[in-house]
Amino acid sequence: MTKRRRFPRVGVLGGSFDPVHLGHLILAETAIDHLRLDELILMPAGRPAHKLRRRLAPAQDRLAMLRLAIRGNPKLTISRIECDRPGVAYTFQTLERLTASRKAEWYFLMGHDSLREFAGWREPRRILELARLAVVPREESRSKAVSGPPALRPLLRRRVVTVPMPPIGISASEIRGRVRRGASVRYWVPDTVLAYLKRHGLYRNARTGRT
Repeated sequence: MTKRRRFPRVGVLGGSFDPVHLGHLILAETAIDHLRLDELILMPAGRPAHKLRRRLAPAQDRLAMLRLAIRGNPKLTISRIECDRPGVAYTFQTLERLTASRKAEWYFLMGHDSLREFAGWREPRRILELARLAVVPREESRSKAVSGPPALRPLLRRRVVTVPMPPIGISASEIRGRVRRGASVRYWVPDTVLAYLKRHGLYRNARTGRT
């Protein structure tokens, strides 16, 4: 009897990573373990549709910090697809490009808040065709029940998995604010990222992310 071929299990974790912090890395490692991923692709955004009003730190800085943060972890990789795309990046376009590049079982990580807004995303059904949604519950609600827009609920029930995540009170916005105030962010970010922040003066200026 011919053994059925197993495709690699690959996850995608998008975000601004502005900056990458320990919460991102704990989520990444939790997802790898829970979903039995062979690889988790970190996908820093170029110009995310939901953050058009805030200017991000330069992509080259966010990519450099990510490389420093994941050094030594062979299951974590970085993609520049969204950073290099001009204009707004949409998830369905990113997944179409990724899934066309190789055969895999694809998982797209998102927070529970994003699932509630999922019907308003571009091409939500196309996204569900291309990948399962790996949803991280909100800290105040650890229910495993799948919620979402009524029209998509039957499909969501088949294509959504929950990734249990320990509550971690770290956010990139709080880190940026602390840097601007001159407060310490040691132990909020990896030491290599902290050294990069200090060396390049990131987030000292609220408008540009630089000094």
